[in-house]
Amino acid sequence: MKFKLHLAKILSPPLILVGGFLLIITIGTILLMMPFANQSGVHLPLIDALFTATSAACVTGLVVVDVGTTFNLFGQIVIMVLMQLGGLGFMTLATLFALVVGKRISLKDRLLLKEAINADSMEGIVRIIRKVLIFSFTIEGIAAVILALRWALEMPFGQAVYYGIFHSVSLFNNGGFDLFGNSFQYFTGDWLFNITASVLVVSGGLGFVVLNDLFEYRKKRRLSLQSKLVLSVSGSLIGIGALVLFIFEFTNPHTLASLTWDEKIYASFFQSVSTRSSGTSTIDITEMRQATQFFFILLMFIGASPGSTGGGIKTTTFLIMIGAVYAMIRGNRDIVFFRHRVPKELLMRALTIIMVSLIIFMIVVMLLLTTEDAPFLALMFEAASAIGTVGLSVGVTSELSDWGKIIISLTMFIGRIGPLTIAYALRPRKEKRLYRHPEGRIIIG
Repeated sequence: MKFKLHLAKILSPPLILVGGFLLIITIGTILLMMPFANQSGVHLPLIDALFTATSAACVTGLVVVDVGTTFNLFGQIVIMVLMQLGGLGFMTLATLFALVVGKRISLKDRLLLKEAINADSMEGIVRIIRKVLIFSFTIEGIAAVILALRWALEMPFGQAVYYGIFHSVSLFNNGGFDLFGNSFQYFTGDWLFNITASVLVVSGGLGFVVLNDLFEYRKKRRLSLQSKLVLSVSGSLIGIGALVLFIFEFTNPHTLASLTWDEKIYASFFQSVSTRSSGTSTIDITEMRQATQFFFILLMFIGASPGSTGGGIKTTTFLIMIGAVYAMIRGNRDIVFFRHRVPKELLMRALTIIMVSLIIFMIVVMLLLTTEDAPFLALMFEAASAIGTVGLSVGVTSELSDWGKIIISLTMFIGRIGPLTIAYALRPRKEKRLYRHPEGRIIIG
């Protein structure tokens, strides 16, 4: 009995989440290495299998091998399952299984679910998960049908159905994997694909709590503060990103210059949406101007929203820091959004997430500069794509050394789990202090 209690204390929710993702990646690596997962005559080295499994489970999309020509149907399905597990979270899907077989959801499970979707309380957590699963599979299913019907015009119907399912899962979970070999550059001017894919990416990147809020809007007729902030900042970042790309790439002959006005608008909008954490593209990212690539680094570092299928420091974290700067400049005592004051604890958490992520980002860039022979901006782009679990690349991924692959794999894992979750999982248990030190004055600025 004492051993069980001690084990329960050791296995905190963050530690279980870290261990769960490691288990998924390990199983995925083993399966992808098997000869029956690869095309005839293809042998996948361990490091490439580990990189691919990590990229799929962490819904990043960076690849060192071409998915369509390296893996057969079984291998591709393994990648698709890894993306679904990584996007919705293994605890979310485990809850689905428990609900199907009629198993009771324990308090420990509810704590894990709260941690997995970044909910602020356990109240109604199972109900939220049930609705999110229904909403997610419905969106994926509708999108799969639309894409299958679209692609049935150009390929056999069975292949079109499979492609529709694979890519709807990839896009909704912000997985970034594709079976075309050049992402979606064949569909730059295809309005149906651009709209469908953008809806999938945005839906997956909003966060499960926001999805539930939107799902219940017709009944409640109001949105929570979380939803208002997420929708506001996500829409603003997508709009700004599209405008910046349109302006800077308008005369670039390798990206937008040769496209029609409609295609320019589609491409600008889709690429901005993609930086939320999707990692797919309809234009050649490697040919973009350096100014655009650098701006994309900033967008990728911000990433998607809390409790979503995407990574990054999260949109609300970024917004809180912008709010803090604005409050300081205006001389306001509090950070206020929609007539609600942000607690100081959230500001401290946001600052911690940004600083830890920046430190990890700088360390990764320095390590890549040591192990790889590539331009500085390209390696910076790769590091931002990995830590934001985005999956966009300027052509560096396939040229990475074994050490580079290991570094990027670890970065993708940290980016998906979240630096604070890993820190909470590894830190020793510490009793709360019953005293506070006296306040000290320090000159800054």
